[in-house]
Amino acid sequence: MANAAAKRIATQNEAAVKTLKLGMLLPTLISILCRVLFRRDSLPPSRASLAIYVATFCPAFFLSNYLIKIGTTRRDPTTGSLISYGEDLNQAGVTEWCFDILYVTWTCQIGSGVFGEWFWWLYMVIPIYAVFKLWVSVISPIFLGRSSSRAPDTAIPEKETTSKRQEKLRKRNERGDPRIKMQHGRK
Repeated sequence: MANAAAKRIATQNEAAVKTLKLGMLLPTLISILCRVLFRRDSLPPSRASLAIYVATFCPAFFLSNYLIKIGTTRRDPTTGSLISYGEDLNQAGVTEWCFDILYVTWTCQIGSGVFGEWFWWLYMVIPIYAVFKLWVSVISPIFLGRSSSRAPDTAIPEKETTSKRQEKLRKRNERGDPRIKMQHGRK
């Protein structure tokens, strides 16, 4: 069963690594093609446009290489059997955020080729989300004393839950059942 899960993760990782490798090449080519087809007046790109592209390509290149490195499966060269499936690239958290940054970068690259340089403003979603997560998980709980959880703990007082057996024992104890009193003597 564990071997089947490892094989499943390995195939998912191999597909994700292939997507990452294509993703570093295709958005650039599509952006250039769209500029040639739809926006010839934007060729050659301005210095500001190139600066934005390089400034966003560098983190995307770093994140892509990081994800490829941790997600690459290792197989035995002679038999082809799975040695290591790498880290699960479908896990939530930082890995998911890395993919989100890559997807936004690729969207901005293609969008700027089709619609114009103003499309790079979509890239502001990344720092806005980072500030939101920082506020919710760090700043608000520390400085304002608010809980980082979604539902406040003090709003609804928690009722002590008891099982059916515990409830029966409590009722027997209230009636004065001698079996219950003996149990209390053991404590």
